[in-house]
Amino acid sequence: MLFTSSLRKTLNWALALVLINISLIQVAQAQLSYRKGQQIETAYEGWRENADGTITMTFGYFNENWEEEPNIPVGDSNFFSPGEADRGQPTHFLPRRNRFTFDVIVPGDFGDQELVWTVTSSNGETRKAYGTLLVDYIIDNIIIASETGSLGAGTSSPESRANIPPVAKVIGDSRRTVKVGEPLLVRTEVTDDGIPKPRSFGGFESTTTDGESAEDEPSAEEKFRNRLERRPTQVTVGKTNGLYLSWNVYRGEGSVAFDPPQPKAWEDTRATANSAWGAIWTPPPIPEDGMYEVEVTFDEPGQYVLWGRADDGGLYHDQFIEVTVQP
Repeated sequence: MLFTSSLRKTLNWALALVLINISLIQVAQAQLSYRKGQQIETAYEGWRENADGTITMTFGYFNENWEEEPNIPVGDSNFFSPGEADRGQPTHFLPRRNRFTFDVIVPGDFGDQELVWTVTSSNGETRKAYGTLLVDYIIDNIIIASETGSLGAGTSSPESRANIPPVAKVIGDSRRTVKVGEPLLVRTEVTDDGIPKPRSFGGFESTTTDGESAEDEPSAEEKFRNRLERRPTQVTVGKTNGLYLSWNVYRGEGSVAFDPPQPKAWEDTRATANSAWGAIWTPPPIPEDGMYEVEVTFDEPGQYVLWGRADDGGLYHDQFIEVTVQP
């Protein structure tokens, strides 16, 4: 009986150690991330029918790196098939998850064909995204807002259903020429319907009512602390609602500086990140005239495409500028 009891204790300890080791391995795997050297995972986000009968197919990607921003020119390592290899896809890949990055328009009679985006990264890994018109891939504004984190999974409201995308208008030509080291001023007018309403500091809406003193409101410091301490309230990625404009490199291999620094268009969830997905990020002030200005400086000659995204938290509107940079 003593032998049986000792054996049982030994087995229990062995089982506990195995479970602990499995848990440690799972935690390590869950936390595994890389600064550089990893591949680009292509993604098909879905499709929607346009008023003229054509179909918009939307793609995105996941750059497995936190810091490395690979440049993969259109060609054998970055192409669409069948048909034209260049469908307007990026060749400069921002870090981490980038959802609903670009659209490809196909005829309304596309039918059961597949449109395939293939990317081979510098580590030799090849990934393909298969675009089809299966009903499971139909997207609309609510799905986009939900997938990007503006809404909780499977939720909506009259306000969110009434939201329309902001409109960005680049002031001046869409094709520019500039010299290396010479700042290029980009002015963009952004208009929006104010939906969804920007969250107040710390992600808390005002709780005051008519006749109630604003002194009852939590202080900014209390809101900040509360947001840091509160647990996530949704299972999908969280995003702070509020209008912002972000300019980034879409194509081009040189180093490009933006002044002022732009909010990140990619899902950087770190607390101190200048990103709508960061835990303590708040939307920047909206210019009174709706005119955003940024100076862009290039350190190498070449052909570039700049990508500007106006985002209200739920929906977005993109603009592009082609830039020839001379020595």
